[in-house]
Amino acid sequence: MRIERVEASKHKRGRVLVFLEDGACLKITEQELLDFGLRAGDRLDDAALARLKEAAGISNVKVTAADLVGRRAMSRQELERKLTEKGASQAEARYAAEWLEAIGAIDDRDYAALLARHCGQMGWGPARVREKLREKGVPRELWDEALEELPEAGGQIDAFLTARLRGRMPDQREKKRLTDALLRRGFSWGEVRSAWLRQGQELPEA
Repeated sequence: MRIERVEASKHKRGRVLVFLEDGACLKITEQELLDFGLRAGDRLDDAALARLKEAAGISNVKVTAADLVGRRAMSRQELERKLTEKGASQAEARYAAEWLEAIGAIDDRDYAALLARHCGQMGWGPARVREKLREKGVPRELWDEALEELPEAGGQIDAFLTARLRGRMPDQREKKRLTDALLRRGFSWGEVRSAWLRQGQELPEA
């Protein structure tokens, strides 16, 4: 297969376009350009073309992966899922994730702690945070350590009730509404009941 022309992409820095005589366009990085010594007029046999496509595929997935984690933090599992959604094979996604992990660009332990702190700032309790960690693909063995980043549950609930009640005595309807809201936030029935007792209110046993 003859290479018709080679030119830098006008839209993506570091991307090189290789136009082949059959009309195909390979998107490679500068690394493949150097590794394969590509120039206009060169001919690639089937084996060389296959190697070039494989190398280009891996490099492009690595570029996409770096771009994704550069936009926001994420777990390794979430990164691999997003890469496969964008067309990468599972092997390519795994390779790119391993590469980013090796250079410290992704770290599930750090991400879990960051996510837990963020959830705590939003006023979420342990159960809701566990669900978020599961949703984001954080390994189960990291959950307990991450949950240590949460503020003390009693203090969070007290602050929530104080802000909502503003010194008022709630009727049963409002008490139920606020209790349900706290349970949805991920606090346990026992934690919520104890907080109401600190407010001078009682809840029936669950």
